[in-house]
Amino acid sequence: MQAFLHGMILAMGLILPLGVQNLFVFTQGAAQPTFLRALPVVITASLCDTVLIVLAVQGVSLFIASFAWIKILFLMIGVGFLAYMGWLTWNSTWAGNDVGAGKGLGVKQQIVFAVTVSLFNPHAVLDTIGVIGTSAIHYTGNEKIVFTMACILVSWCWFFLLAAIGWNVGKKKSFTQLFGYINKVSAIFMWLSAVYMIYNSVL
Repeated sequence: MQAFLHGMILAMGLILPLGVQNLFVFTQGAAQPTFLRALPVVITASLCDTVLIVLAVQGVSLFIASFAWIKILFLMIGVGFLAYMGWLTWNSTWAGNDVGAGKGLGVKQQIVFAVTVSLFNPHAVLDTIGVIGTSAIHYTGNEKIVFTMACILVSWCWFFLLAAIGWNVGKKKSFTQLFGYINKVSAIFMWLSAVYMIYNSVL
């Protein structure tokens, strides 16, 4: 029970703060005509977090992070996609959340962008390694499995909840103008994240 609670609290602390990944899941939930159309981004983001958590717990990600060229490659891909996604988000418009009227991304775009904001942000990856990976060291056997499952459960529940909230809010007529502001803020957040990634990489 202690390992489970520890994993839940730790995962919530990492996943709940506002970030590019959360904003992307929320806006896609709001922009899709049906909740089912938002499932690709929800499942992809959840699977990516699951992979990161498992790698962190197993210590594999610590080995990968020791190679500078891999971190540089992740940085280049992450910055490029964040810049592109920011441009798309800034220029996107809202057409309502009625069936057939949504302006959300297609399945392939949702998957590609969700993978990018989840896996190609070196600092987010290192946060997972530093917090979850190091905390998992204190557990062995079944306790480590319980700890890992708790972290994964929080991730999946949060992304489903976030997309559901976005979809419900997106159905409101008053959301039309708000959606434009959210997109502008999201785009700026993505660009600032890209700049921040570059800034930290040269320090």
